Amino acid sequence: MTVQTWTFLLIAVTFAIYIGIAILSRVKTTKDFYIAGGHVPPLLNGMATAADWMSAASFISMAGLISFMGYDGGVYLMGWTGGYVLLALLLAPYLRKFGKFTVPDFIGDRYYSNVARTVAVVAAIVVSFTYIAGQMRGVGVVFARFLEVPVDTGVFIGMVIVFFYAVLGGMKGITYTQVAQYCILIFAYMVPAIFIALSMTDNILPQLGFIGKETESGMYLLEKLDQLHHDLGFHEYTTGSKSMIDVFAITFALMVGTAGLPHVIVRFFTVPKVADARKSAGWALLFIAVLYTTAPAVAVFARTNLINTVSEKKYEEMPEWFKSWEETGLIVFNDKNDDGKIQYLGNAEKNELTIDRDIMVLANPEIAQLPFWVIALVAAGGLAAALSTAAGLLLVISSSLSHDLVKKQIKPHLSEKHELILARIGALIAIVVAGYFGVNPPGFVAATVALAFGLAAASFFPAIILGIFDKRMNKEGAIAGMVVGMVLMFGYMAVFKLGWFVDEIPPASEWWFGISPEGFGTVAMLVNLTVSLLISRFYPAPPEHVQQMVEDIRVPRKSKET
Repeated sequence: MTVQTWTFLLIAVTFAIYIGIAILSRVKTTKDFYIAGGHVPPLLNGMATAADWMSAASFISMAGLISFMGYDGGVYLMGWTGGYVLLALLLAPYLRKFGKFTVPDFIGDRYYSNVARTVAVVAAIVVSFTYIAGQMRGVGVVFARFLEVPVDTGVFIGMVIVFFYAVLGGMKGITYTQVAQYCILIFAYMVPAIFIALSMTDNILPQLGFIGKETESGMYLLEKLDQLHHDLGFHEYTTGSKSMIDVFAITFALMVGTAGLPHVIVRFFTVPKVADARKSAGWALLFIAVLYTTAPAVAVFARTNLINTVSEKKYEEMPEWFKSWEETGLIVFNDKNDDGKIQYLGNAEKNELTIDRDIMVLANPEIAQLPFWVIALVAAGGLAAALSTAAGLLLVISSSLSHDLVKKQIKPHLSEKHELILARIGALIAIVVAGYFGVNPPGFVAATVALAFGLAAASFFPAIILGIFDKRMNKEGAIAGMVVGMVLMFGYMAVFKLGWFVDEIPPASEWWFGISPEGFGTVAMLVNLTVSLLISRFYPAPPEHVQQMVEDIRVPRKSKET
């Protein structure tokens, strides 16, 4: 069978599984729709959390970023992994003990203010739409190559599928679909990595292949890649080019952004007890580590194989995969000297090959000449990663509109039946807007997602952390901090990433403090934190019942009783 036939088969089977789970898990109550009834076992919730968190950026784009950026790409590994640890240890148990449906719910009640709730709703929607753009873009990239349709058409197909199981099953359907998606995506990620590790380094574990020797040359793989980079005029793979302040800023923004992501936080509301939230966080970290410790190896394998395949080769001798990706527009060859050879060089003026970073994981099995079913499996895994996160984000947007905006503020007496209908309508609106951003994303997948983390860091993290650990924090401080942080981050992103309000996107030399848009969430978060603390001290302390609520969240019941 051809690659396309295998892809059709595997994608059809996986989509049938997702839709089947949605039908079996269809919900009739808002509690089931928002938090799966609060009855998900810790092990399954850990798998669902891992799938929710490991988006298209993790599966498709992160190894691609590392393969092009080398050492500099490590900030994504450090930031996303460290951020999950921060979330699991510092926030998840306390938020689960609070026991609400959503992050805006926590902020609205903790800061005894519908204004604070509305600001949180706006922040949740902005973060989620920025994040979901990357997921839908990832779906489009997969469909464009393996089903040979335009990227835009791929986005529309993904919209239909994710809307179906998200709207029908709500969080209950999404949770059990994400369990299946985790199994699919991790299998799809590991199988080609193991195949390539064996062929290149004689190691069955990709992690050992990463630090091992290449079979053909006898050189350490990283040493060989450094030499290839040097010969072609790229900066060495194992050395960085980013300034230390930018490395720190991006890593920290990703960390605190992870801890403020509403679609990940809500996963800890789906388990029965606070102890189960801790257990599911531990399981999720273990499941996440499987992919995250493999990604650097995949990046090195893909980069080495790519350079060896294309550099100084004649265009007409290129394998079929090269020309298939060319048709999608994600690989572009421009023969500047008309010699028919591909000059893949670090010198921008002489370089003749442009490669979209998002294709590296998807093209890796083809470059390594693996069996067709493995190539198709990676496509199914990429879709699973993108759709799992997209579904979680859709639910955040839907619940923010129906529960936090309408039910809590506009129509308090709205019946459960009508709230459920409204939630589904909200999901429909969200998927249409998400589709637009998928077709017109503000960057490649991982960069778009990184901006979402920056927005989460700038808006949610200080409000949540101060809401748990500072009884004196009041509504005035929280509202001011969230607004200032979000406006600052969005403004910086609009100018330096999207080119709004200026004639052209300013160069890196004009970045504030030398910090890139992906790392500016750290600055915006610190400004938010400072504004929140200062403003709060000029206004009265929160009511006594709110301070007592904070005390109850923070102090374990047993220690309080004794």
